[in-house]
Amino acid sequence: MGKTLFEKVWDAHTVRTLPNGQTQLFIGTHLIHEVTSPQAFGMLRDLGLKVAYPHRTFATVDHIVPTDQREEPFADALADAMIKELRRNCEEFGVTYFDLASGKQGIVHIVGPEQGITQPGTTIACGDSHTSTHGAFGAIAFGIGTSQVRDLLATQTMSLGKLKVRRINVRGQLPPGVYAKDVILHIIRTLGVNGGTGFAYEYGGDVFDRFSMEERMTVCNMSIEGGARAGYVNPDETTFEYLKGRPYCPTGAGWDKAVERWRGFASDPDAEYDDVVDIRAEDIPPTVTWGINPGQAISIEESVPSPEKVTGSERDSVEEALAYMKLTPDAPIKGTPVDVAFFGSCTNGRFSDFVEAARYLKGKRVAAGVKAIAVPGSQAVALICEQNGVADVFREAGFEWRGAGCSMCLAMNPDKLIGDQLCASSSNRNFKGRQGSPTGRTILMSPVMVAAAAVTGEISDAREVFGVRELAEV
Repeated sequence: MGKTLFEKVWDAHTVRTLPNGQTQLFIGTHLIHEVTSPQAFGMLRDLGLKVAYPHRTFATVDHIVPTDQREEPFADALADAMIKELRRNCEEFGVTYFDLASGKQGIVHIVGPEQGITQPGTTIACGDSHTSTHGAFGAIAFGIGTSQVRDLLATQTMSLGKLKVRRINVRGQLPPGVYAKDVILHIIRTLGVNGGTGFAYEYGGDVFDRFSMEERMTVCNMSIEGGARAGYVNPDETTFEYLKGRPYCPTGAGWDKAVERWRGFASDPDAEYDDVVDIRAEDIPPTVTWGINPGQAISIEESVPSPEKVTGSERDSVEEALAYMKLTPDAPIKGTPVDVAFFGSCTNGRFSDFVEAARYLKGKRVAAGVKAIAVPGSQAVALICEQNGVADVFREAGFEWRGAGCSMCLAMNPDKLIGDQLCASSSNRNFKGRQGSPTGRTILMSPVMVAAAAVTGEISDAREVFGVRELAEV
């Protein structure tokens, strides 16, 4: 019987089975940032320990770093202190650090892939829940807590119970105007925010075969929102083509050997899964959230749910979400006024996201009264957007073009909603207070749908706003 990629990677990185039944797993790459690492480094000092494998640890700043005023010292004293502390820790412990002055800084889940640090067949961990992003490359990637960051720095291992594997096949042809973000929102809506508990999700089918690496990253990024501990796509020629020539990838004969090894990690044709889910691509519409978790999602053509049509605990959750979101039951979601349009995050802050939206934004203007901000996921993304004229399209449309960072996705920086502002967001979470205001409201959607909301001032169907047509070159 064949094995899944998850089983192969797990077996290759198993150190031993612990008395409690968990596995001590060697972690090939440890990614850190300024928020979850200071306490961990402090614990190392208290214990007199060093970083076990500093060459396997990479750091950047993203969560708390400001996206407008970038000169140090920062106006936010906490942000300034955290970044200085990360710099000190990396220097002391010999960790590679992509600082603001490096030209390589950005959101950790964008920096890892674009630098070629993220590679197939390995294990990756980071003190951030969306580490599952890296599974797009055929890696098994876990988000971890601060105490695990400490343990990983000290031992390069972590303990974890072995997961079940669910294969999710998406087959067919996606309709025009439907993107990777719609695919993952549809999957989460279908399976539920707790549907993946105890599972790793393996995404496959001809839709994923055709997806670019950045599209695969978008889907894997939000695996955690569906309750899965990890999500991945088997490595293939698309993976290898993306990685070739990246700074931290092998070269020459080493590259050929690496590709041969990476290819062997893909799930075997006769691999068995704990569960299999099949989804027709044609059934996936442009999707937006309406509630307070990513599973509370509907088609742009649907109406907001009514608590009268559900029972039990689901009714309670619908009532709670409607009260918080200030939406009317059975009213169309389309036409809901927006105050803010946020373009960015580790879900949709990559070059292809900006290019796709710019093709439609060109010649358009942000609606009066809407605050629109565009935040590249990394300095490298920002640079290529400048070089290709994409940044100018956003500026001319009325977006504020910012520096790289997490920004309004979680608002641990100055980019926050005010009061009960409603934000059309390309990010990954719509929890209560997620974007910085305890009463702020978030509606998740694809980048092109964010662009449509920005120019109309309301939740809109991008297919109607921009028309279904062949995309012109920017």
